[in-house]
Amino acid sequence: MTLRAIDGANRPKTWALFDQLKRAAISVEANIVEGYALDTPRYFHKHMRIAFGSAAEAECMALAAGELGYLEQSVVNELEAAFGDAMRLLFGLMKGRRPKDPTPHVPRPTP
Repeated sequence: MTLRAIDGANRPKTWALFDQLKRAAISVEANIVEGYALDTPRYFHKHMRIAFGSAAEAECMALAAGELGYLEQSVVNELEAAFGDAMRLLFGLMKGRRPKDPTPHVPRPTP
């Protein structure tokens, strides 16, 4: 959604802001996938926190793009709602699955 929203509004003066917005938005999904794939509570929680931070950053960038007139307010509202929903869901995931052991997961050899 984010990438489509900013593709049409991309102009030379918007490049830096939109590039950072794209990176943050992609980071949300990538960190959720990575945290899930690592399959340990410690790394899952770590990557959910990173995804949460990226969602907050993307929301901030979308709001800035709106304030600067780079995006229509309706697009900004839609992005703000999407990133807000993502942060609420990520917060719920972090609350529900806290790491119990601060040591990294090391598989035990089988005898």
